Amino acid sequence: MVRNGFRPLPIGLRHGLMADRLPNVHRDPFDRMLVAQANVEELRLVSHDRVFERYGLAAEGVPPIIV
Repeated sequence: MVRNGFRPLPIGLRHGLMADRLPNVHRDPFDRMLVAQANVEELRLVSHDRVFERYGLAAEGVPPIIV
């Protein structure tokens, strides 16, 4: 991870608050946290899972990339 420039993103209070405000798309808490972190940090979420499209991040200006 270090060699490729990745770094951990700790879960903070802002992430938890955002996760609580997300729509109830599905029940996976890990996915909800990924969406919350992407939203708070203005990052793009890259996934094969189309469920992330249903969170409406495109309206926030940071749409997920589904591969």
